[in-house]
Amino acid sequence: MTLSLLEPANSSLVLVDPQAGLAFGVGSEDRQTLRDNLVALARTAKVFGLPIIVSTSATKVYSGPVMPAVQRVIPDVTAIDRRAMNAWEDPTVRAAITGAGRKRLLIAGLLTEACVSFSALSAVADGYEAFVVGDACGGLTAQSHDLALRRMQAAGVQVTSWIQVLLELQRDWTRRETYEGARAIVEEYAGGYGIGLAYARDMIKP
Repeated sequence: MTLSLLEPANSSLVLVDPQAGLAFGVGSEDRQTLRDNLVALARTAKVFGLPIIVSTSATKVYSGPVMPAVQRVIPDVTAIDRRAMNAWEDPTVRAAITGAGRKRLLIAGLLTEACVSFSALSAVADGYEAFVVGDACGGLTAQSHDLALRRMQAAGVQVTSWIQVLLELQRDWTRRETYEGARAIVEEYAGGYGIGLAYARDMIKP
């Protein structure tokens, strides 16, 4: 079997409801960590030139705007507001995704049990490859988040993390065109690995 890894040329990032109001309901992980993971993922997509589609729901009545920290990373991306929980069922959102011409979708956002999973399951049913970035998704509880991920996996959705996405797209630190951008994200958001990368850069000489 040939292992097919993510490539910048075949992937899009779809952020589903990365909204401030919805974050209040997240209980599956620390909200600040979730926000940072979403920011790291969005920055990764920018560094590697992935199309970015953002969709929101109930902006005026409950969910509010896209998290400011996320929007600052992608100031040129305008969120598509919709009514249905399933972004795939919204014609405008779906047209934006299909119009990007990429068959691999990196999906993240809120809530794992609803808008994220509905969109991923529908995309797979329509022949797309969906990769849900689990640590950039938030669920109401840790259990319901995990169960939603399991259901998606059973249907053919692949589950990954933001750091794996970044490393899979970079793959070789001699890829100079994305090295500086990818390294900066790792140093800021990847904990001990980022500290080690900074050390290697500053202390280990060629």
